[in-house]
Amino acid sequence: MSPVVNWLQYSAPRRTQLAMGAVLVMFLWALCFPLINYGLSASPPMTFAALRALIAGGVLLGIAQWQSRAPIRTAKLWGRVILAGFTATSLGFFGMFYGGGLVAPGLATVIGNTQPLIAALLAWAVLQERLTRSQRYGLVTGFAGVVLIGGPSLFSTGSQFAGMVYILMGAVGVAISNIVLTQIAGRVDTLRAMAWQLIIGSVPLALLAYLTESGTAILWSWPFVATLLTLSVAGTAAAFILWFWLLQHATLSRLNVYTFLTPVFGLMMGAAFFSEKISPIALIGVVVSIAGIYWVNKTDASPPSTLVRAEPIQPLE
Repeated sequence: MSPVVNWLQYSAPRRTQLAMGAVLVMFLWALCFPLINYGLSASPPMTFAALRALIAGGVLLGIAQWQSRAPIRTAKLWGRVILAGFTATSLGFFGMFYGGGLVAPGLATVIGNTQPLIAALLAWAVLQERLTRSQRYGLVTGFAGVVLIGGPSLFSTGSQFAGMVYILMGAVGVAISNIVLTQIAGRVDTLRAMAWQLIIGSVPLALLAYLTESGTAILWSWPFVATLLTLSVAGTAAAFILWFWLLQHATLSRLNVYTFLTPVFGLMMGAAFFSEKISPIALIGVVVSIAGIYWVNKTDASPPSTLVRAEPIQPLE
């Protein structure tokens, strides 16, 4: 295994670059929600989810083939890519597309953003990523900000138990996939890994769509096609590539806290494009979430125990 270095041993410009990359990923993921809402008015949920994953994976695989990228060689690597596909894409998209339509937006935001907390526990158990005191406080603070952002609609919910379960399943799936992707980061070509996990993950979604939905129910139009392509290429393919690249350079605990920015960007998009009003408590939640992100990445008095890779790790045999 290659040497590892402390996050703080990176230069300040390098840390800034990684932070901005994480912010960009969260912006792209936040962009997905209005696109999904629009697309669901023209397509059944699982059909839409399967098309999103398949197109994104196909685009990445085509680029990998064109650039003659290194193939995935070992059975262990393939096993992890398949597991990432079933958790990140199959389970994650299932929870997002099904649960989002059954649960009030505030509650969906809060449940979906339990993912960094779940992933932090898994990273501690599986990857031995120990959290410093600041990181623990930061995660709790960031999540508290998300609760405040979702506050206006958090308690105005009816009987939405099924939707809550779906969203929690999606959050658990994404958390597991982040652990799996961290394990193979630097060991496999980024484009091929992301392409195949999306394509493999689309299979259960397509099967579920075939069994429960009618493909002819899609209302094809140019706006729907543009929405589908933007969601697939920018919100999925590009975001997954950048996220996987970031996992090669920083620990999951450092990066995952930026997930708390997703509802912040969602608020901004709602205000900018849908004339949605931002409540004072939501504004407080934005400040608290950003404070949590700062707290996770600040310098502790004692040397941080969270490590990041200095260079790619050799392939698994």
